[in-house]
Amino acid sequence: MSTTQRRRPELAAFLRSRRARVTPADVGMPPGFRRRTPGLRREEVAQLSGVGVTWYTWLEQGRPINASPQVLDAVARTLRLDQPEREHLYHLAEVPYEQDPPAAARAVGPEIQGVIDAVDPHPAVVYNARFDILATNRAYRDVFFTPQTANSGMGNALWTLFTVPEPACPLVFRESELPVMVATLRSSYGLHAGEPAWEDFICRLSEASPHFARLWRNGDVVPPGPRVKTFRHAAVGTMRMTSVSLSIHGLPECRIVVYQPVDEETSLRVARLRALMTQETTGTTTKNPAP
Repeated sequence: MSTTQRRRPELAAFLRSRRARVTPADVGMPPGFRRRTPGLRREEVAQLSGVGVTWYTWLEQGRPINASPQVLDAVARTLRLDQPEREHLYHLAEVPYEQDPPAAARAVGPEIQGVIDAVDPHPAVVYNARFDILATNRAYRDVFFTPQTANSGMGNALWTLFTVPEPACPLVFRESELPVMVATLRSSYGLHAGEPAWEDFICRLSEASPHFARLWRNGDVVPPGPRVKTFRHAAVGTMRMTSVSLSIHGLPECRIVVYQPVDEETSLRVARLRALMTQETTGTTTKNPAP
């Protein structure tokens, strides 16, 4: 049996099961009389979807007919299919499926926060595709949150790195690292070109940072990936860490980034920074904070 021959009966069964769960009241229709089966009738689905009764009947019977994305979308709306069901319908009908670009996530739940808290003392953060900072653990805040970065005005890593004065920037070797981050941003931009939130962010950052504007015009594209980066902190000096990105199921285009020390000296400096930040929080002082 060919793939098409196998999918057509599955398509028929899927449509019948989805039709059976939608009542006339759900779509603003009177219940009518003499309904022998639950849900909508085929002719009602056809009418609400703006397609011919015969065409829809043949589709539900699994006959070898062609369906356009527009018609499948209309049927999906009538049958109240959610995104996974809509995608399943497309696959069974053998029509290429293009998922709508997801909206940028703005927060994470307690489960994800628990994950990044669990990797402490390794710094960890959750970014969306624009490098908005959605969640952090304590180690990340120890390393990257300083009075200078806090005054940058936006909870966005790119905005901070491009707008704070270079001596206050936590990232060392900006000339080699920032182009990679901008190219990573552009790899996500393709799904969002023309969206007001993205265009506004890029426009405002270009105005705030001529350096960003030049890099953005280059048009380079790279995906997120592991890199060894060097950071600085006034209290402990430089720290070399590997950044590892992990995707998050259920949060499209978001990722957990964990920074792991690449040498013992960095591990010791991260630990010393934690001790210093704890002393500061509790109100105690130390005389010689240099590494």
